Amino acid sequence: MAPLRVFLVLLFGILVMFQTFSLPGQFAHMAQESPDQAYLRWPLTAVSVFWLLCIQVVIVSTWKLLTLVKNDRIFSDAALAWVDAIVWAIVAAWVVLLGVFLYVGFDASDPGLPLLLFLMLVGVAVLGLLMVVMRALLRQATTLRTDMEAVI
Repeated sequence: MAPLRVFLVLLFGILVMFQTFSLPGQFAHMAQESPDQAYLRWPLTAVSVFWLLCIQVVIVSTWKLLTLVKNDRIFSDAALAWVDAIVWAIVAAWVVLLGVFLYVGFDASDPGLPLLLFLMLVGVAVLGLLMVVMRALLRQATTLRTDMEAVI
C-alpha cells in the first residue's frame, strides 16, 4: 500500500501544479497567440481545473479507503461514503465532458476532436459504471460481514 500512497501524493501534487500554473498559463498563451479564440481562455481554464478537481476528489477518497483497509474498517458505512464521493466526482466530470462534447460537436468542421471527446465520454462512463458495480459489491460484502458478526 505504501507505493500506492507515494504515487497518490505525487499525482495530487502534479495536479495542483497544473491547476495553478500550467493550465492557466497555457490558456493565457493560447489567447495571445490566437486572439480570435481568446474568448475560450476562461471557460477552458475553468473546465480543466474542474476536471482536475474531480480527479483530486478521487485521489483523496482512495487515500481514505486505503486507510479504512489498513484499519480493517473497509466493510463499513464510512467506506461507502468515500466510494460515493468517487462516483459523484466521476458523474460531475462526465456531465461537464458531455457539455464540452455537445459544444464542440455542433461547431466542429473536422470529426477528429468530437470523436476523441466521444471516446472519452464512453471511457469515463465505463469507469463510473464500474465504480457503481464496485460500490454494490462493497455494500453486499458489508452486509454479509455484519450478518456474520451478528451470528458470532
